[in-house]
Amino acid sequence: MNIVVCIKQVPDSAQIRVHPVTNTIMRQGVPTIINPYDLFSLEAALQLRDQTGGKVIVLTMGPPMAEDALRKAMGIGADKAVLLTDRFFAGSDTLATSFSLSMAIAKIAEKEGPIDLVFCGKQTIDGDTAQVGPGIACRLGLNQLTYITSIEALDAKAREITVQRRAEGGVQVLKTKLPCMITMLEGSNIVRRGSMPNVLRAAREPILTLNAAAAGIEDVTRCGLRGSPTVVKKVFAPKPRADKAKLIDTTNRSHTDIANDAVEALFAAAPKLQSDLVGRAAQA
Repeated sequence: MNIVVCIKQVPDSAQIRVHPVTNTIMRQGVPTIINPYDLFSLEAALQLRDQTGGKVIVLTMGPPMAEDALRKAMGIGADKAVLLTDRFFAGSDTLATSFSLSMAIAKIAEKEGPIDLVFCGKQTIDGDTAQVGPGIACRLGLNQLTYITSIEALDAKAREITVQRRAEGGVQVLKTKLPCMITMLEGSNIVRRGSMPNVLRAAREPILTLNAAAAGIEDVTRCGLRGSPTVVKKVFAPKPRADKAKLIDTTNRSHTDIANDAVEALFAAAPKLQSDLVGRAAQA
């Protein structure tokens, strides 16, 4: 079983800066980490490999320094790593990113054999769009399972996977055929610590580096800023709220009185909420 896990090296969210002219994130000189959501997908992929065998290949697109994130992923347990890097990829939005990554995955399939599963994090902490995973699935013609909380079963012979998906109002149990793309939710598992043998292997393991040409991308106008129709009109910090929190005194008072005061304060702040709740109760 061949599993590709797409990860991203992102700026530490506490020190993100935005370029005042291009409105793109400035990555130079900012500490970087592996996107936290991607780690849950990496752990899910490693658990499946441990159960069924095969390889876990981590893939990232970014500048040469993104090799650090790949080596950290191999230290956790990934078998191989691929870095997609080229100046043509600079400034990519989700459309251009999903195109470039899908081409790289197709190239990996040529070298390693058919890809059975592609894992992505739910979203990234720098973009927060949750669009790249589904975009990859669309371009590669993969079934897609998003917002997955757990993988219940994988039948390698029948090439079927069963998962639980968080949905509005409950949980869905879904089964689909392989190959497919999966995005894992945060907290869906506990990410393992890297073992010493894996950390040592990660330090010396060669990383396959692909530029646009090596990834089979002939039309570079579909990459980077030129292939990114998304336009960021304005970047700004939200204004702090002027409203202060209402303080409810709980000294020597019963739970009922405290709850009544809290409900009254809530209805006073949102009058429409009270009428909506009364209407729903009447319909029940």
